[in-house]
Amino acid sequence: MRRQKEVASLVNPKLQLLKHTTEKDTQMSNLNTLKLTDAKKPTQIPQVLQRRNKLIKRIWQQAELARAQQTGTSFSVKKFRSVADMETGARKQVETDVRVKPWWFVTDGGKLAISVRYGSKVLELSKGKFAVEVGTEKDLVKVLDVIKTAVSAGELDTAIENAATKLREGFTK
Repeated sequence: MRRQKEVASLVNPKLQLLKHTTEKDTQMSNLNTLKLTDAKKPTQIPQVLQRRNKLIKRIWQQAELARAQQTGTSFSVKKFRSVADMETGARKQVETDVRVKPWWFVTDGGKLAISVRYGSKVLELSKGKFAVEVGTEKDLVKVLDVIKTAVSAGELDTAIENAATKLREGFTK
């Protein structure tokens, strides 16, 4: 009986090792079916893409605001603020609504127009042109979608760069 246990203990680890190697071989054959590369995830997004993404986010907010106005509902963006509790002095996160101001307006001629803003600066879309004329309020979303595709394609990169430079100059003393 004792001899059987010794033999079983010697055979058992070998079986486990054999089982482990076959599982490892199966995993390696699975990896061999994939196309492996040495690519690494970038640690930082280029400044141009950060600015485009910021503007695209604002254009999305304007499109949602226009949709909400067309349907007669309200639209607000939620933001978390850090607030100190008066009683305990502890800081806590409070969800607040951010007011989204519409970029569209009625011109002197009575037509609807929309200006694209980066921060507080209005972007120059073309030489001397700062707004897009929109037919009706129903066309607002379509025009904003066209502007969004232009931004994502990089057509407004120079205008965004100029506006960002002007904004930074306002912070220097």
